[in-house]
Amino acid sequence: MNTSSYALVTGASSGIGKAIAIQLAEKGYNLVLVARGEVVLNEVAHEIEEKHKVEALVFPADLSDAESPQKIKDFCLEKELPISILINNAGYAVFGLFEKTAIDVQLDMMEVNNNAMVRLCHTFIPLLREQQKAYIMKIASTAAFQAVPAMSLYAASKAFVITFTRGLQMELEETDIHVCCVIPGPTSTNFTNRAKMGQGLKDMAAKFEWPPAKVASAALRGMFAEAVEVIPGFMNSVSYAFIKMMPKRVAEKIAAGIYMKAVKEK
Repeated sequence: MNTSSYALVTGASSGIGKAIAIQLAEKGYNLVLVARGEVVLNEVAHEIEEKHKVEALVFPADLSDAESPQKIKDFCLEKELPISILINNAGYAVFGLFEKTAIDVQLDMMEVNNNAMVRLCHTFIPLLREQQKAYIMKIASTAAFQAVPAMSLYAASKAFVITFTRGLQMELEETDIHVCCVIPGPTSTNFTNRAKMGQGLKDMAAKFEWPPAKVASAALRGMFAEAVEVIPGFMNSVSYAFIKMMPKRVAEKIAAGIYMKAVKEK
């Protein structure tokens, strides 16, 4: 498949974002890659251009800065890029008790996980409407399925992503824009290190991790099939089914037993 369209990918320097960017390049999409680290971002862009012969433009940006989404749009407008796919992948967790974690640190996380995503969607929908077919993908997490102590705001931020996706898709149902939410479980990325989780949680997550390339493949397959929600991995789907069947308080007590023990050991 060859296309002159561009896909905008946030958090594109590593993990799921990088894997999605590579797989879109394999499909012939040109790219706008967004992440904080300019050096690593340039390396990813060079790797993609060399291997897949598409254009990979970089826009270094910190999405905790509320002005970044508009700057990204201005960049795309200046270069007259036909953006047909918006991948809202950037996001991270803060691990620790709410009252003992600096509020600015937690609000920065919410700015990236929620506000930047909302701003990017609102900013880019007019551009996406200009395309014959367009897609918006958002990355949530299986942590959204229940409250998670020691990651209370992170779990809540990802629940927001799911609910916002479903509402926005219904609003855009009669347009040529499809909105999809991907809900991955543990993935072999830098997620646990950046969140500063304890070794016990890291070891537990490692037992269930999927490689980013597999998550990206499931995500793109679901998006192009116009699924509203994609849960990569059979075990994650089974886990979701069990959580839906059991009383929410039971699921939350199970999570509390794991995460409260981990935060005490941190």
